[in-house]
Amino acid sequence: QVQLVQSGGGSVQAGGSLRLSCAASGDTARIYCMAWFRQAPGRQREQVARVYTPSGGHVYASSVKGRFTGTQDNARNTLYLQMDSLKPEDTAIYYCAAGQLCKANADDFTYWGQGAQVTVSA
Repeated sequence: QVQLVQSGGGSVQAGGSLRLSCAASGDTARIYCMAWFRQAPGRQREQVARVYTPSGGHVYASSVKGRFTGTQDNARNTLYLQMDSLKPEDTAIYYCAAGQLCKANADDFTYWGQGAQVTVSA
């Protein structure tokens, strides 16, 4: 089993920044991919970034590319998402996820964090 514990998030005005963290514990050797998803009210969960953990290369959704930056600290088994130039449309609950397949679909991820609210006001 793998446990994911998130921290960060909060409220900010448009143009501001927030950072999310996701600490993994347990049988992390079975993880090959970690990702960030978000879900706004009435909308489907969408992936904003993912990383193939053995190599560290991040892939971003077009809606956040250039504004969000993902990093990982392998020594701490922790994933970070730095969110800059935030927009009201970035408002959502953000989830970290982990699994073996590195794809865009939420169904491909087995383990999920508890979620963190990000609210961006105009």
